[in-house]
Amino acid sequence: MAKILIVEDDLTLADYVKRWLESENHVVDHLDDGQEAISHLKIYEYDVVVLDVGLPGMSGIEVIRTYRQAGGKTPVIFLTGKDSIDDKMTGLDSGGDDYLTKPFNVKELSARIRALLRRTPDVNKDSLTYHDISMDTSTRTVKRGTRDVKLSAKEFALLEFLMRHPEQVFSAQALIDRVWTSYSDVSPESVRTYVTRLRSKIDDKDKPTIIQSLYGAGYKLKWEE
Repeated sequence: MAKILIVEDDLTLADYVKRWLESENHVVDHLDDGQEAISHLKIYEYDVVVLDVGLPGMSGIEVIRTYRQAGGKTPVIFLTGKDSIDDKMTGLDSGGDDYLTKPFNVKELSARIRALLRRTPDVNKDSLTYHDISMDTSTRTVKRGTRDVKLSAKEFALLEFLMRHPEQVFSAQALIDRVWTSYSDVSPESVRTYVTRLRSKIDDKDKPTIIQSLYGAGYKLKWEE
């Protein structure tokens, strides 16, 4: 599972690509404005950005330049209707990692996304471990020590995200944006319910909870003696 941001003003294309990537178990957000994308990327983390070059107003080239100058490191795939060598060089020299010319096959886009994810092993790693909790994302199994832990799909996704970002604090809204989608109807109260359920399954009775609540801040995965 990867968190992917699509920045594309062609709503029909964006919806098609979004649905395709979600069918491959990715979490996908969509924006149609370059300036909004810059603001969004300052707050939220993504594993890959799919960015249209020809955005109205702030172009994709301007977006990537601004993002890279601010220290942004997320891999970016450009989408464009232009396929000249000069256009490709401009995109790549501006900080893009790959370049796909419209029209394109979504299967090719998926392959290029997988290639970018392989450059960052932690994103695509099947086995995750945090102290005595182990997770295999390929078989969808979880263990606490030697104990098997049975989780629902969303509980698994929530734990996977926290295990990929241990000891980092995330607000309920941040978890909604990353584990669900930005357009989900899930509320902070629902997140609290999922966290409670997850604790009831993952915690050992004789140890402190491993998913901590920080009043007014959010939640984090933190092991303590």
